[in-house]
Amino acid sequence: MALSLYVDTPRWRAHQRSVVDAFPGLVPVAKGNGYGFRNVRLAEEAARMGADVLAVGTAYEASELKDWFGKDLIVLTPYRIREDTVPLPQRVIRTVGTIEGVRGLVGGRVIIECMTSMRRHGVTPEDLPKLRAAVDDVRVEGFAVHLPMDRPEGVDPLAETAQWVDRLRAAGLPLRRMFVSHLRKEEVAELARRYPDVHFRPRIGTQLWLGDHGAMDSRGTVMDVHPLVKGDRFGYRQHRAAGDGHLLVVAGGTAHGVGLEAPKNLSGLTPRAKSLARAGLATLNRTASPFSWNGTKVAFAEPPHMQVSLLWLPGEVQPPQVGDELKATLRHTTTLFDRIVDQA
Repeated sequence: MALSLYVDTPRWRAHQRSVVDAFPGLVPVAKGNGYGFRNVRLAEEAARMGADVLAVGTAYEASELKDWFGKDLIVLTPYRIREDTVPLPQRVIRTVGTIEGVRGLVGGRVIIECMTSMRRHGVTPEDLPKLRAAVDDVRVEGFAVHLPMDRPEGVDPLAETAQWVDRLRAAGLPLRRMFVSHLRKEEVAELARRYPDVHFRPRIGTQLWLGDHGAMDSRGTVMDVHPLVKGDRFGYRQHRAAGDGHLLVVAGGTAHGVGLEAPKNLSGLTPRAKSLARAGLATLNRTASPFSWNGTKVAFAEPPHMQVSLLWLPGEVQPPQVGDELKATLRHTTTLFDRIVDQA
């Protein structure tokens, strides 16, 4: 009895090929929970597609994946002085975002992150004169820009990338390779046209692994079905059933990421109205779960437990049987599935 991710593997891999073809020089990214697939699986997929390098999130992930991917590994999180020492092979390339970070990796292979409108990590234009002297003691594999995904008026990631190319050139820095994130294929092609001596390498995770939603299907197994009549108590909190119906015990709880939700930025009246409606239902203990039965979302009976969720099905709805599976709409980057089932 499991929370399962079913994958139409030929279709999934066909999508991977289409993204690789659209973005020459693509660097696959495997980090966090592996976009629901786990990082070891993605490392195997990257090797299968012939990738010459794989980007991971942290040094700890690089340590885990070094035995699963035999070529270069890029650590995306910038190196910091006095961070925990993690034994890594020479083929691991560290990202740095400060002058101090560059100086702390003498003899190492580095990618230098440039500060963008993301305002997250990176050297600034004011750092470039000092950077010019510092890079003599490291092997610079390239520079990188991490760009915003949304593009409100005035935000132009293509122009921002070109501006950094011009700055780095003017500073006399060894710019042969630029790693980019969140640029469209037409924008990468335009940069390659403008700067033919610079190899632009897109780092792609979500679009590569999760871009074809139809290739994946998440489902939770029904473990128990209990008939309840109005007034019956149930669950940890011993609430009373508001009416006749069925209590479903379904695989998938907080340990899997079920019921956990990242904060959202809301814009426009419709998303805000929907959020208010959900909040209103939650005050009545009627919170929609990610599980569906016969095409209709089923409500949580109470907050999900660690391994399972308790769902409430009204009496007029024919319940599933033990062993049936309920379709689940889950955020893959926060879900840890019990198993992944490859389907030909």
